[in-house]
Amino acid sequence: MNKAITEGIRLMPEPWLDGLDDWSNQDGLPDDDSYANRTDAVVVPADQDFGGCCELSKTLDTQKIRYMVRTPVEPGCYLRVSARVKAVSGPLPRVRAAAFPVGADGAGVAGLPQGAAEVQLIAYGEVVEVSGIVGIGARGGVDVAWDDRVRNAHVGLDLSGPNGGVVRIDDIRVEDVTGAFLRDMIAVADVRDYGARGDGLADDTAAFRAADAAARGRTLLVPEGRYRITDDLSLGSPVRFVGTLDMPASKRLSLVRSYDLPTYIYAFGGDQEGLERAVQALFDFTDHDTLDMCGRRVELTRPLDVQGVVGDKTTYANQRKIRNGQIHVVGGAAFDTDTWSESCSYSPSAPRELRNVAQVSAIEVGSLVTASTGVGREVYVSGKSVSGQKLYLSQPLWGAPASQTYTFRRFRYAFDFSGWANLQRFTLQDIEFLLADKASGILLPPVGLIFHVKDCFFTGPKDRGLTSHAEGCQGMLIDRCQFLSTEGGQDVGARHTIGFNVNKNDCKIRNNRAVKFRTWAVMAGSGHIVTGNHFFQGDNTSLGSRTAGIVFAEAQAKTVFQANYVDNCTIEWTNEYDPVPAFASELSFGGLQILGNIIFSSNVPSSFAPLRIKPFGAGHYINGLTVVGNTFKTIKGEALSRVDKVDTSRADLDHGRYADVAFHSNTFHSVTRQAQNPVTVPLVQSSPDATWDLDLTDYLPFGGEARVVQAVLPEGRIRDADNATVWDMPYAAGKQGSDRQTVRISWRKPVKGKVFVTARCDAPT
Repeated sequence: MNKAITEGIRLMPEPWLDGLDDWSNQDGLPDDDSYANRTDAVVVPADQDFGGCCELSKTLDTQKIRYMVRTPVEPGCYLRVSARVKAVSGPLPRVRAAAFPVGADGAGVAGLPQGAAEVQLIAYGEVVEVSGIVGIGARGGVDVAWDDRVRNAHVGLDLSGPNGGVVRIDDIRVEDVTGAFLRDMIAVADVRDYGARGDGLADDTAAFRAADAAARGRTLLVPEGRYRITDDLSLGSPVRFVGTLDMPASKRLSLVRSYDLPTYIYAFGGDQEGLERAVQALFDFTDHDTLDMCGRRVELTRPLDVQGVVGDKTTYANQRKIRNGQIHVVGGAAFDTDTWSESCSYSPSAPRELRNVAQVSAIEVGSLVTASTGVGREVYVSGKSVSGQKLYLSQPLWGAPASQTYTFRRFRYAFDFSGWANLQRFTLQDIEFLLADKASGILLPPVGLIFHVKDCFFTGPKDRGLTSHAEGCQGMLIDRCQFLSTEGGQDVGARHTIGFNVNKNDCKIRNNRAVKFRTWAVMAGSGHIVTGNHFFQGDNTSLGSRTAGIVFAEAQAKTVFQANYVDNCTIEWTNEYDPVPAFASELSFGGLQILGNIIFSSNVPSSFAPLRIKPFGAGHYINGLTVVGNTFKTIKGEALSRVDKVDTSRADLDHGRYADVAFHSNTFHSVTRQAQNPVTVPLVQSSPDATWDLDLTDYLPFGGEARVVQAVLPEGRIRDADNATVWDMPYAAGKQGSDRQTVRISWRKPVKGKVFVTARCDAPT
């Protein structure tokens, strides 16, 4: 029997966030005063333990708080009133769950108890749950027993003891617990009736199976106790745990009709073990493809090794999902980063290997690789051969010497999927990862397809939000997620966190938001679609430096970057994973489309350019780039010299080989030199001359040469020295001047006038 379900009766009081109008410091009757008119109670919208809560100052000998909306009480129905409470300051009071009895006439019923046993608060900040069971009938376990004169109750709490203390109270809960008293009426099968002992010593496996077989649709009840289970256990009945299970980690609990995280937490008596057991079951039977966390928060004291808790599988290709909860990393030694330095050999002929690694066994798969020379961003150890003294890398190195010392840092992640050999079609949805600068978020499997993260929060990652250390990111989807760094108070150059990285192809990154990382995304591979995202990375430094917000680390990007909001960071395009970075005969920088974005900056120097190409070897050129329909704007600092730049710290581009560059229809605010291709520019010659020169340095993007002159169109008359109209056509030549960015117009004789010149930095194909 559960009145909330069978009769639709509303038992739960309104949450504190709805206000104090319906809460009284008296008995809760309609004419009683409301806390909304008092100063000793306020609503706190975001307590670290409770979320929304009530902060109550004790000013009366017995400080009551009663819900002024009546809670129905019927014979045979038992209600548990409970709340979580903590002391904040002042003298420590005693707290109890309480209820005021009301008769059929709406008046209080005299002579009846109104409170459960008191609980003494003994420490500030310690969360204590107080509860009491209210009902008509003096049954064992009923804390506030009334008679049949009572029809309703005004539930709440009482504070007693010295005045002056301040406590915070989580939302008061009212639950129908009639089933604990009237088992025959609510149709349960008690495992103790089938031989379970619950003493932590006897093997209760057979008793659980017998009770499940006999339940036949009834709910299986596991009363208080510690039940020892020695084998895999599958329960086909709905189950309610009051007691807990003692079960070897290698054995599985499958709850076919009660598969949700809270039930597993109740079954094993702890958040983390409950989550691990539920995940274990998720990969073990096919009755459910989704683990619903039901909004629960799980506190992690160690990383969740997903394959480790499953144990008997290293590959999985069926759809599986975890959703709707919060992961809170509380920290501990298990989350400490492991760091190791080692001298290794490298050859461009084996660009994804480090050899002669003497202590290869000490270096963990999934470690970030850094060195003084030749290592690109977000290169990880993807595997190793202990006998061969080799490490395998997620990406080639671009210019490493034959031997040098490398540093390997193995970050710790809340969810670690690296133990899988291959995991496909896995989804995380509506999960908040509260990382608290103590852990990183997610480490992907080494191989996989369509790993999907949607509607998740990555709050305060210590090092990384999401990491691909190998090929588990193929076809990855990241949708509507929030990446929130703890480094917002630091200058950009001092930050070290990265939102996520990609090694493989065909990822969809859509409608996310990222706040003040060093870099939000490092994306190797190609075939990506990046759209609808907002990422910003500024600081308060006057004319401060800015880092890359997103890095496309594949020269042949084949990627669409559209309708994003790029705020105080750059879009950087590199070939830092090319083991022979100088151009040979491969495809050069091409296939990137930057369309319809807002690209904004503030308080930056004129040298800042939000679009950057950084070749790591000589001879490369642009072979297909579209920059169309974007808005470039800067405020507060200096006007930008231009928005496009080639970073020549490693090498320059071959500016004379550009092809298929579309750079037009953009909007510029406070940008001195506005790049366009093709570009149409007026040229006015005031005195007669046979040679007219037009310098296009300010216009041609990325230092491109004036390769092609498409048109020379006079505006008005072209006149000679005698002011006679000249009807002759000139001829034009590009690639003039030392930088080859000048167009020369040559006439048959000296003339003057005005023409419009259209030129390009590329050779259209």
